[in-house]
Amino acid sequence: MAHNRSPVYQARYGWDLKTAGVVALSAVFTAVLLLPGMPLFAQILGLPLFGGGGLFMSYVALSRKVAFRVDETGVLLGGSPARYRATTSHVPWDDITGFVLWRQPAGGASLPYVGVTRRKGAPALPGDGPKARAALKYLVPVPPDVALASRAVTGWRLDKDQLVTAVAHFAPEIPVRDLS
Repeated sequence: MAHNRSPVYQARYGWDLKTAGVVALSAVFTAVLLLPGMPLFAQILGLPLFGGGGLFMSYVALSRKVAFRVDETGVLLGGSPARYRATTSHVPWDDITGFVLWRQPAGGASLPYVGVTRRKGAPALPGDGPKARAALKYLVPVPPDVALASRAVTGWRLDKDQLVTAVAHFAPEIPVRDLS
């Protein structure tokens, strides 16, 4: 018997390989810093960094907050887990002209992003402003409007096929472009 899957696409923050690796590495560094004879300055600097960082990453994974959602109302761009309510935004279908999958170079690697392109005159999203736009113009490989309506795929997993299926169901005229 075939399962009738909901066309809604939703991804939540959770445990992935990168998050588990960061937490494990933080735990190892924290344990080393607690060994007898470790210099006090290393403990003062390292314990908040590695212990706090590991705890924060664990909190993000355990929060299971929605990172990204596509449904009949539009797209929910889940916020930063530390300031979830203030940084989460909803973009209704009437404001969306496309989806963009892109990558932000970061040293020798790159970070995947998913975002939406929006119609001219769409309401501003959290973080939008002249200073942010000026900085983004030089920092990202996509227009500032797209960067502001994007989310890093970190701490959660993007299923491109499910995304495409949901978009095709709710807004078949809207394209999904993969620039990555």
